[in-house]
Amino acid sequence: MDSLHTDLPPETVVHRLGLRLPPAAATSVYHTSDRLAAEPALEVSVLLPAYNEERAIGRVLTEIVDVLAASSLTYEIIVVDDASTDRTAELAERFAADCWQCPLRVIRSPENRGAGAARKIGVRAARGNVVVMLDADGSYPASSILDLLRWFPAYDQVNGARTSEQGTLRWLRRPAKWAIRKLACYLTGCRIPDLNTGLKAFKREAMLPWLWVVPDGFSCVTTMTLAFLTNGYAVKYVPTPYRPRIGRSKFHPVKDTLAYLSTVLRMVLYFRPLKVFLPLAATMIAAGVAKSVYSRLATGSMQESDIVVMVAGFMTCMLGLLAEVIVAHQRR
Repeated sequence: MDSLHTDLPPETVVHRLGLRLPPAAATSVYHTSDRLAAEPALEVSVLLPAYNEERAIGRVLTEIVDVLAASSLTYEIIVVDDASTDRTAELAERFAADCWQCPLRVIRSPENRGAGAARKIGVRAARGNVVVMLDADGSYPASSILDLLRWFPAYDQVNGARTSEQGTLRWLRRPAKWAIRKLACYLTGCRIPDLNTGLKAFKREAMLPWLWVVPDGFSCVTTMTLAFLTNGYAVKYVPTPYRPRIGRSKFHPVKDTLAYLSTVLRMVLYFRPLKVFLPLAATMIAAGVAKSVYSRLATGSMQESDIVVMVAGFMTCMLGLLAEVIVAHQRR
């Protein structure tokens, strides 16, 4: 008996002892192993991208630590400072030094590259199997982190759907967000309550292959959502309160709205091109048919321009089919 190693699999020990396990016992051994392999314990990396948030960073970190320290989660906190011109990084490092038991890391970016770049740096540096992102301006309550994490590992991404709009220029934000969100719902075929929420949790291994499509700028969180939705991942939305931010907003009404719209179109062209090409082709073909009917009534014969419009529609359809084949091949 002493010659047996205690770290051998149970079935090996049973075999060496010349014993037999009843079927139920043997089944339970494999079932437990499979279940543990399928549902690993959550190890959470909380990611805070920050740029000039000296007024909020200490309060936000305190709130996160209070919430997570009271839970049974294994966690770390990563602050990625995007080359702030104020004391954001310094205050985060001081917080880490004062709260020595807090698993907090501060990563300083050497140059300002944007919120998307900071998020990509944090995702690559994360050690947890689930990454939670929230803004460093205090707009999302830290208690919402636990509301998102309770849906893992069943879902690949869980987003906080804001229950109110607290940003600046609401008269512009609301209609622009509504129109672009409706377009995204149509193009993805999914219901999207909040397309550009900054509060999201996702499996790190699921996000890593899609970091290449995430832009460095403002529309990064929208891209992260669309990358999952257009590639068949399980995505859930959880209602979450939204508070007025601490400090000054960095939202640019024209530039960021246009970037927001172009992100939706770009992501769908990347992963579901027929959603764009087919309606465009159908419109062109219908316009060509209508124009040819009008030409026959007006002149008695079709015009060359009628044929050109219809052929252009068919060519657009063929381009869409070709793009769809390429996308399907890349997914293999």
